[in-house]
Amino acid sequence: MGVFTGGSLIVGSAARTDLLGPARAEELARAQYRSLRRLARLPDVTAVWPTHGAGSFCSAPPGAERTTTIGAQKRANALLAASDEDSFVRELLGSLGSYPAYFERLAEINRRGPAPLPAEPSLPALSPAAVRELLGQGAQIVDVRGVRDFAEGHVPGAVSIRLRDAFASWLGWLLPDDSSLVFVTEPGQDLAELTWQALKIGYERLCGHLTMDAWTADGGERVTVEVVAAADVGDRPVLDVRQRSEWESGHIPGAVAIELGDLAARADEAPPGALVHCGHGERAMTAASLLQRAGHEGLAVLAGGPADWAEVTGRPLQEGA
Repeated sequence: MGVFTGGSLIVGSAARTDLLGPARAEELARAQYRSLRRLARLPDVTAVWPTHGAGSFCSAPPGAERTTTIGAQKRANALLAASDEDSFVRELLGSLGSYPAYFERLAEINRRGPAPLPAEPSLPALSPAAVRELLGQGAQIVDVRGVRDFAEGHVPGAVSIRLRDAFASWLGWLLPDDSSLVFVTEPGQDLAELTWQALKIGYERLCGHLTMDAWTADGGERVTVEVVAAADVGDRPVLDVRQRSEWESGHIPGAVAIELGDLAARADEAPPGALVHCGHGERAMTAASLLQRAGHEGLAVLAGGPADWAEVTGRPLQEGA
């Protein structure tokens, strides 16, 4: 009737095998090949129910489908159609992109088990004075408001990570898990959701939150980021912070590519006064906040992505590595 394939056979791809380190990636890829050949012997009409699909960093390609069939995957999944084991291993290992840094430490946290919570977690409101004291002790500020709100004014040094489904992934990728964290929020945001996303990936030093209104009312400094429409890009240097697979599917000619997950370590490679973009704007604003924190000035963020630029300018995107 159907098969639960876990993360092994997923729609259009197969599970990545490098999460235990590069030294074991090929060994596990060969084991993965044997698993998929066993699945391929099932009848074509067999339903396939994986644990996850597009949007995951576990090698799932873009797409809306979450379920499939063995027959459909034989026809459309290049990995399942690989001619032999060596070809499969080359194709699988060659397709692996980057993944959040917290993946490498979460297995041990899961093995040990997290610290028990004595009560329902909460995120207390903080005064600007308390925030300044925490910053003096090494705490970091994460601004979870929307892109436009962050652009119009934020606390100097704040990292922009909008509260959404991918919040935990980027928090775990960009900030150390032993950091004391202060969050800038806007009225109406779900503080319980924010707290649980952080706790689920091992971030337990959550100090509290404040609003920008409270910060500025107390005389706190505000920093801004320009947001530029696709029609106004002009000849500014462009920094593309999307994943490698996104870049290869189409990018603005002449753009510099540095994935967001690598940007903090490679901030000096970003062009001065860059126009930063991703697919929609959230990752680009995160990138701009990291670059500001590293001392870059005159930055701007593209409202939209490469497709918007191509539509407005009538110029084609460039494909390939």
